[in-house]
This record gives sequence, C-alpha cells and structure tokens, in this order.
Amino acid sequence: MKNLKNSPEIILKAKSSGSVLNYKWTKKTIQNLIDPLEKNNELEIALNKIGHKAAMGLTAALLEWVYWRYKGFGTSGEEIRQRIEAIWSTIENPENTKPLVFDENLDFPAFGFVNGPIWVALMNVRMIDLLYKQGSNFLQSELVGLVLLARHITPKKKYFDRWFNHVMESLIEIFPNQNFNKAAEIENSFYDFSNEPAICREFFFDLEFNYDDAKSKEALNNFIEQIDYNSNLFCFDQKTHQKRS
Repeated sequence: MKNLKNSPEIILKAKSSGSVLNYKWTKKTIQNLIDPLEKNNELEIALNKIGHKAAMGLTAALLEWVYWRYKGFGTSGEEIRQRIEAIWSTIENPENTKPLVFDENLDFPAFGFVNGPIWVALMNVRMIDLLYKQGSNFLQSELVGLVLLARHITPKKKYFDRWFNHVMESLIEIFPNQNFNKAAEIENSFYDFSNEPAICREFFFDLEFNYDDAKSKEALNNFIEQIDYNSNLFCFDQKTHQKRS
C-alpha cells in the first residue's frame, strides 16, 4: 500500500484524523444528507460550474476526508481507500475500473455512528461514479450530499470551509463546466469530458503544487502506478486489461 500513506496537512489541522467522533447523527441529519438539494441551492449552483473530471477529483478528495476521519474506527478503511484509488483511475480512463457498488439495493439503514456516515458517503460516491461514466449532466448535483457529509463529520469546520472554498474557486477557474446546452436540452445531452484537462490529488492537498496540465498528468499517472491491482477490488491493471480486451 503506497498511496494515502500520510494524512494531508489540512485534514490534520481540522482534527479530522484520529479525533473523538463527536458529531450528531440523528434521523434528521441522515435525511438532510441523503436528500440535500432543496436546502442547498447555492452549493449546487457552485458545483455545477465545474467540469466532470474536476467533479470526480473533488469526489476523491472529499472521500479522503471521510477515509482519514474513520481510519482506526472500523473495518471499512481499506475498502474506502480502494474506492479513492478507483476514482483517480477512472479520471484517467473510465474503462480501468469496475462499478463502485457496495449495497446493490441501497437498503442498508444509515444508522450507526460510524457505519451510517460511511454508508451515506459510499452511496453518494456510487451515484457520482455511475453518472460520470454515463456522461450525465446531473453529476455535479450528486456531490452536494458528499460535501455536506464531509463537513458535518469534521471537528474544526473552519479549516474544511477554507479548504473547500479555495478549491472551488480554483476548480471553477481552471476546470469550468463545458456544457453549453440550454437548460431544456441538458437532460438528453451527453457530457463529453474526454478533452478536459487532467487533475490530480496534489491539486487538492499539496499547497506547493502549481497547476500545469503536464505536471498534473504526471502526478495522476504516478498515483495510478502505485495501485496494487492484486488487492484493489475495483481497478484493472491498464496494461493487462488492454491485453485481455
């Protein structure tokens, strides 16, 4: 396991790694996270300003907030880590990963102080991955619940807010949504993300990383090359998979 060895500095500052789990987890909280769109219109509008690869990169970064929050508190850490790796591999090529299925009927109760938030996170990630591979223009809206969840479980929310606001400003500037269809045409249109610029983990967590498409591609490929394809349940080895196809 070479990826995700150390928690990013911002996550450490937010006390979101190894701290006591002291958030609320009620039926109302669960409902607000599972069905968040009506009350979070501004967040949804902001997310819809970024492209699909940016949305997937943000998904991986948000899931990493979840990963470090629960590392050591349960048995799901390894599976979450594998899904993070799969998302980055999907950004490089969607054909390199299997569907991120975890509960095929989506009928697992979202209760439980640890299993509940993890279930909500993985439910969101499953839908985001599915919509990305379909080229759906409703992808970005699915991120709302994941953003709210990552913030909810973070002890020092001011650090999460600063990180998220900075990231969104950069994403909107560098990776804008490329859908120029009118609102009435969006539902039946296909979003082609194949020509969008590369994005990498460093964009979200390395303060010294200055974005450049070539450097971003290199960093993304370096991350993907560190994946252990013998243990990751969701990733194909690109070279082996091409030979078999």
